[in-house]
Amino acid sequence: MKKTLSALLAVWAMQTTLVHAADDIASVTSKVAQFIDEWHDDAAHARLQYFDKMAKDGVYIGTDKTERWTRDEFKAWAKRFFERPSAWAFKSFNRHISMSADHKFIWFDEQLKTQMGICQATGVIEQTANGFEIRHYQLSLTVPNELTDYLADGVKKLTEKQAEQAQKK
Repeated sequence: MKKTLSALLAVWAMQTTLVHAADDIASVTSKVAQFIDEWHDDAAHARLQYFDKMAKDGVYIGTDKTERWTRDEFKAWAKRFFERPSAWAFKSFNRHISMSADHKFIWFDEQLKTQMGICQATGVIEQTANGFEIRHYQLSLTVPNELTDYLADGVKKLTEKQAEQAQKK
């Protein structure tokens, strides 16, 4: 009887722990989604807090092959955009969030409605004593597979043209 009771208590404790863990994951996921939405909203309203949500050594990779910035480099590059009422407006419509077992590291991918059309992005967030910090974010244009060869050819021609112009200088 004692063994049965002990076994039942152990199962109950495990289930309770799993339920609390699932609740905790759902809570962290909800907070992360809100944090990312606020980050996008900061850009949409040209609020400089946008950059405060990035880690000091965080990295932002844009759509152009030259666009890899640390937070401060990105802030300097984007200064002209944040002098307007709206820097840019990204609206997530499909996001997936995952995290490490201790919830310290969170990674996500999302699809966004943007002025460039539909984009995709991935990011890594660290949960610190001060809250969430974006450590890495990469934005990509979506390209239908049927257009890949056409666009690759256009990029090749542009690169060759730029190389020729550089040689003339």
